[in-house]
Amino acid sequence: AIEDFPAPLILQLLLLLSLPAQCHLFVYLDPQKQADVASLMSRNDLAALFSNMEQAARADLYNQLDAQQRQALMPGLAQAERDDIRKLASYPEKTAGALMTSGYATLRSNWTVSKSLIKLRLEAPDKETIYQTYVIDEQRRLLGTLSLRELILAAPDSLIEDIMLSEVISVQVSDDQEKIPQIISYYDVIALPVLDDESKLVGIVTYDDAMDAAEEEATEDAQKSASVAALDSPMSKISLWELYRKRVGWLVLLVFGALLSGAGLAFFEDTITANIALVFFMPLLVGAGGNAGSQAAALMVRSLATGDVEYKDWTKVLRKDALVAMALGLTMAMTVYFLGLLRGGPEIAIIVAFSMFFVVFVGSIIGLCLPFILSKLNLDPATASGPLVTTIVDASGVLIYFGFASLILKI
Repeated sequence: AIEDFPAPLILQLLLLLSLPAQCHLFVYLDPQKQADVASLMSRNDLAALFSNMEQAARADLYNQLDAQQRQALMPGLAQAERDDIRKLASYPEKTAGALMTSGYATLRSNWTVSKSLIKLRLEAPDKETIYQTYVIDEQRRLLGTLSLRELILAAPDSLIEDIMLSEVISVQVSDDQEKIPQIISYYDVIALPVLDDESKLVGIVTYDDAMDAAEEEATEDAQKSASVAALDSPMSKISLWELYRKRVGWLVLLVFGALLSGAGLAFFEDTITANIALVFFMPLLVGAGGNAGSQAAALMVRSLATGDVEYKDWTKVLRKDALVAMALGLTMAMTVYFLGLLRGGPEIAIIVAFSMFFVVFVGSIIGLCLPFILSKLNLDPATASGPLVTTIVDASGVLIYFGFASLILKI
């Protein structure tokens, strides 16, 4: 793949192509490779590339450049392009403002259909999409929207205000980009207008960009669910040091979390010594609790991410999951009761069965509650699944199991 080539060779290949072809190839490079290639380009070549890139891609590349490269680039661009890049690059990452493009088409409500079609025909080459147009007033406040199909089918002398859709689904520039794919998918639209605090249209998020953002968010959630900090580059391209740095933090933290389990074992040393058969069931019990907790956490993280569950649903979801957790715990308890009977007799069987019920129940509740708590603290709930839940539930399982054993065996 061309991404595997060194930056100087990629630059040589780019300069052999036409500008449109350069742009098409350049956007497929990962961000770090783009920055490496851009650092080798002359100011004129880089300015020409910028001028032919889509607005959103320009802003992404601009953010990858260092201060010296940005300063060298700007004089080679038209004033409108400079303003556009600075505006798009100014929005925080992971927001609608950072994801949007300014390559959209606008109309006025008092225009006729024929005048509007002439305008679109002239502007189409410079716009990212004209399939959906937006009607604005003199202050750029959004009044309505109109699809190209509706425009073509309308009578030439019809006024835009008579055929436009006035109720427009939109988002704010500061909205989290994670919600945008959900809105686009739910309302089945090809683009979503982005408004500022004064309800002025400042950009749109296209379907393609929204799906790219959804894929990025899903990848980050998958990484965080395994207690890995979000990777900035593809796995095949990331450096050894960066990969180590992204993984080591959580692993060290989870080691200290696992010490709770060790402390629990040390506390119940007399119980374990008095009946060594208890040790046989410990991995089974804490493993079942961790699995139940991970299941509940995974379901809750996904439900929060898709908007299927909100804060107001907390008590309803908790009641439902508590009933399910009790049913699961009862099923698992009956399963291990007979194992305990065979391995250690009736007394051990009762200890193992009761412990299994409560370990599975508590594990499920922890797995359900932790994503809610993290989300309420404005932390990513995806962090709550996988190793973090397992570590917490393991410690809880040790305390529950040997606590029951000490109580029943009177040790």
